[in-house]
Amino acid sequence: MATKATIFKAELNIADIDRHYYYDHTLTIARHPSETDERMMLRLLAFALHAHEDLIFGRGISTEDEPDLWQKDLTGAIELWIDLGLPDERRLRKASGRAQQVIVYSYGGRGADLWWEQNRDKLSQIKNLCVFNLPIASSQGLVALAQRNMQLQCTIQDKQVWLANDDDRLEVLIETLTGQ
Repeated sequence: MATKATIFKAELNIADIDRHYYYDHTLTIARHPSETDERMMLRLLAFALHAHEDLIFGRGISTEDEPDLWQKDLTGAIELWIDLGLPDERRLRKASGRAQQVIVYSYGGRGADLWWEQNRDKLSQIKNLCVFNLPIASSQGLVALAQRNMQLQCTIQDKQVWLANDDDRLEVLIETLTGQ
């Protein structure tokens, strides 16, 4: 019998001063059995960074033809495609042909650094691609905030990001590798 996804609930208060976006989101996040808390929380962070009424989570880690998050317009055209981790260059090239903008949040310390070194030249040629990296301290710091029922506040100002609950506050560092 296959293990089912674990359901997490998040009340996410976003104050994105840079984009003038202030909104409370009630999110249900299905964590795939093979997904870590670190990756799940990175999905939540990516949602906060790009929050929009049409932004949704993809079907999951085992679905190859969907991103981790995406936003479509009313016609079904993909406006934003967000992948996490260390995606294959071919996948990103294909996504760039389907979406107006493609964003990758890499993480994992030295593994992410090696991935970027191996793919930098090819990925830098994709015009609608932005690649960001979370240093290991930031991505692992997100794990401390993971709970089955979360109440989180995300503040974004001058490209600085803070994520907090009632007990902890984390400044999330994000390095721009290519794009914006």
